[in-house]
Amino acid sequence: MSEPTRPIHQPTVERDGSLVAHTVATPVAFKVRARVTIGSRKVIPVIFVPGSMGSNLRARANLNKRDDDALRAGEPAWRPPNHLAGKYREADVWETRAPALRQRILDPAILEVDPDGELDFPLCGLEPDVMRERGWGEIHADSYGALLVDLQRNLDKTFQLSPQGARLVRLHWKRVMQCDPERWGVRQIEHVTEAELEKYAGYQYPVYAFGYNWLASCDVAAKSLRARIDGIRAFWTDRKHACRHVILVTHSMGGLVARACARLSEGAGGASDIAGIVHAVMPALGAPVAYRRMACGTEAGNFSNGPLVNFAASGFADIAGDTSAKTMPVMAVSPGLLQLLPNHLYPAPWLVIKTLRGVSAHEDMRDMVSLPDGNPYDMYRDMTSWHRMIDPALADPAQRYAKLHGGPVKKILDAINEAERFHRKVLGVEGKGGKSTPYYHRHSYAFYGADKTLKAYGKIRWVARMPSTSPAVLTTANVRAAKLVADGGKGSADTREVETANGVRLRFVLWPQDEQGDETVPLQSGAGAASHVRGAFAPTGFRHQDSFQHEDMLLLTRHLIVKIVQEVR
Repeated sequence: MSEPTRPIHQPTVERDGSLVAHTVATPVAFKVRARVTIGSRKVIPVIFVPGSMGSNLRARANLNKRDDDALRAGEPAWRPPNHLAGKYREADVWETRAPALRQRILDPAILEVDPDGELDFPLCGLEPDVMRERGWGEIHADSYGALLVDLQRNLDKTFQLSPQGARLVRLHWKRVMQCDPERWGVRQIEHVTEAELEKYAGYQYPVYAFGYNWLASCDVAAKSLRARIDGIRAFWTDRKHACRHVILVTHSMGGLVARACARLSEGAGGASDIAGIVHAVMPALGAPVAYRRMACGTEAGNFSNGPLVNFAASGFADIAGDTSAKTMPVMAVSPGLLQLLPNHLYPAPWLVIKTLRGVSAHEDMRDMVSLPDGNPYDMYRDMTSWHRMIDPALADPAQRYAKLHGGPVKKILDAINEAERFHRKVLGVEGKGGKSTPYYHRHSYAFYGADKTLKAYGKIRWVARMPSTSPAVLTTANVRAAKLVADGGKGSADTREVETANGVRLRFVLWPQDEQGDETVPLQSGAGAASHVRGAFAPTGFRHQDSFQHEDMLLLTRHLIVKIVQEVR
């Protein structure tokens, strides 16, 4: 039999390239030796880029505090808790925060990444200072810990020796090689082969996390990611390791950041150092839920969900803001959050206004208005129509922009303009005849939710019931030009009462989610990447924020990393 061993934390790399591992002295009678895993001198760092709200934020360390600032320099602003009890406490705290206080805390201009988040990553095999060094404290551990730990524990361990000395593929890689492709949302796939694992095993894969200010433009985050890649490569090169490439794994909004970074890298002549990108649940074309949350507040669950799921969703709504009065001051002036809106490539129309009238025993439904009917960003700039997304009167409760030239309206328009520029110029490639196509790294893969039971907003549907006895005639023109009389306020923020020019009063209600997806990104947006990437997968069985807590998606991610490595030269 082979001698028993016990694993210890991975060695740290000194500046001269030497490796240092630590263990403890044991009694002579304790015969189990310590085992340390030594990685290859060829390194491909794997860098995880989280979604919106997935990075911890704090007030800038060099912040010159204003009288109305709610935070001191370096004070945490956004650090989601990692345990159930903590989540309930945090929901209680945010529920009582008035719109003006929310605006002062979540101001894109005063925030930076907070690297001091909780290191709740059990059994990852890394010392806390190494986790901190690799950025793990920058992101929400409860959402992404399962992914980081899975990658850290498994990427560097490919083969093992049998008692007879034969080389064997480790069990966690056999599970990848043998996974039924239907669990990944496809009918067939080119499985990872042992020959591919041989090439893959020639590298070491340290796992990093990259937090960013998700309120600011994704273009800013992309430049920071570019600098982080340069720093990581320099770290390993200085320590006598070959580090020519990195692999990016992204979640949701992080996919937009990674695409922008890859585009920036190509422009700088350095595209070859990003070997490939794995995109998870990316809103490739945007998501109408961003309109819903800004215009009406964050949804507090779904009638099709169970009570526990809806209870958790209600807690998230308390934190994010359950009315437009709470969400508007943050979202309307944050370019990053506006970049999650449906872009110019999202299938139109996606905002529809309908009326219902009872006719005999039947319901007669009519589509009265379908938007956008042109440039979607012009629809976002419309702040006067009753179906507007942004009410400028709600955007500046702290009066931060009142004395600026143009006031809050200019601040909002600047943020929308940046969202349009980012979508069209940064993530778009202009081809012949001025036609734009979306940019993707040439070695990209994507998976997105396609669950019929986890509905997302594919369309925003405002629906009003017409009185059956009303003699008035409604037209597209008078419904579109109706005047807002009242909105629902807290408790029914998804209602708006309007009056048409011919005196008809209608109470419009926002109808619930309508499209299969992952409860956040609808299928048509996630699938927007499909024709531009090397492989696209449409699995089911997970909610948006939980995608990397699903065992099948962890297997798929490792499968795709192996495939990307095959392209490294």
